[in-house]
Amino acid sequence: MKEENYYNEIESFIKKNEINKKRRILEENYDILNNYWNIGRLLVEVQGGSLHARRGDKLIEKWSIEFTKDYGKGYDATNLRKFRQFYNAFPKCAPVGRVITWSHIREVLPIKDENKRNYYINLCIERNLSKRELIEEIKSNSYERLINKPKNVELIVPKKEYTILEDMKNPIIIKVDKNKTIGIIISKEQEDYVVNFVRSNDLIPLIYEIVRK
Repeated sequence: MKEENYYNEIESFIKKNEINKKRRILEENYDILNNYWNIGRLLVEVQGGSLHARRGDKLIEKWSIEFTKDYGKGYDATNLRKFRQFYNAFPKCAPVGRVITWSHIREVLPIKDENKRNYYINLCIERNLSKRELIEEIKSNSYERLINKPKNVELIVPKKEYTILEDMKNPIIIKVDKNKTIGIIISKEQEDYVVNFVRSNDLIPLIYEIVRK
């Protein structure tokens, strides 16, 4: 086998590893947010509903002593109240997405307007905003500057599965079969165009001699 073929095969494993790594990060984010949301849900239930926060505060103070002793400061009274606030802000389900982390959630929790909160979460999902970029959007009042604000802003429910297309810039997809399990993807990386063959969710470089612009 030629040297360049070895290079291409090694790179295909590297790319597969990076895809799997990002999938694990995505699944971890889902689990963390869903767990925090469910902790908040149970705290609201045990206190008798959202209107009985005083009773909940007493339980939080009591239980947080044991939780922090057993599991660390991540479950102190302050964070337990945050989890409860998280549930109250999003009572239907935990907002999730490839880039949504607990850090993002903490930034939108102080926002009282539900539509405004949902807008910024959706913005993170649509634009893959980092925490810093989210803070900049909030500080710049991008929601207030909308010309035509919708009456109701519903949360986007993204797919859970991470795919190879999500890190590609403006991919061009050429279907080879109708089941979409085999195809060719042309994507831009810096000043080059990269051609890849796809089988299911495996990325296999065709030729790494890039087609120049």
